[in-house]
Amino acid sequence: MPRFITCLLFVTLVCNTNSLRADKPFPAHRIADNLYYVGSADLAVYLITTPQGHLLINSGFPETVPLIEASVTALGFNITDVKIILASHAHADHVAGHARLQQRTGAEVFVMRGDHAVIAAGGQGQYLYVDTRWPPCPVDRVLADGDDITLGGITVTAHLTPGHTRGCTTWACQTTDAGKDYNVVIIGSPNVNPGYQLVENNTYPQIANDFAHTFTVLKKLPCDIFLGAHGAYYGMDEKYRQRDAREGNPFFDPDGYATYVASKEKAYRAELARQQTK
Repeated sequence: MPRFITCLLFVTLVCNTNSLRADKPFPAHRIADNLYYVGSADLAVYLITTPQGHLLINSGFPETVPLIEASVTALGFNITDVKIILASHAHADHVAGHARLQQRTGAEVFVMRGDHAVIAAGGQGQYLYVDTRWPPCPVDRVLADGDDITLGGITVTAHLTPGHTRGCTTWACQTTDAGKDYNVVIIGSPNVNPGYQLVENNTYPQIANDFAHTFTVLKKLPCDIFLGAHGAYYGMDEKYRQRDAREGNPFFDPDGYATYVASKEKAYRAELARQQTK
């Protein structure tokens, strides 16, 4: 089967599958202190609350936004108190709902350079998934690697971890739980998707080096609570079920973080070697 047909089928399958999952709710839950999960069964969305308003990381699809609002309400908060919307990376399943969420909340939208133009153009300009579009969303602030976003005394730091997209962002912050301090890492995505061309890629020439940079960054980040753009990255379902069945916070998982990053780096290096020998 020609490569362009294979890629098109993959994109169609991913978008259709994620659209179905976007409509499947998942119980809103507290992860630690003022950090909450308010996403769907597959599409991770995080709420960080402060006395001066709240931050949301990701929006899912437009169809996901009502699920997000229902989860925020179930936790006792108001969606209109969201002041800043952030993103893990500019793929439809994480940011296609940005415009609807921004219209609902009036929040500012902050996006890492490299993904900002894609979100503002509703998907135009993204690598590989050239036919995937979503409602354009104005970007209020273009972020650079290492930028801090502070609201109500809470600071989250944007780490550029590119490759999956040019502006893929891993978010880091500190939180507390039961009197203990924790480093939180929300991985953007280190995945080399089917169809990604790591060698002789004229559209995204630096993609292989960007992935290599991402793993350098991820391995240096201190992580106690491991989260990601999809709940499956960190075993969300199982950890959610463990909340009342074990002592301590089940989301505390530094070993799981290290294992996940190592496994994704191994997969990247194997795919790079495979493409280099073709």
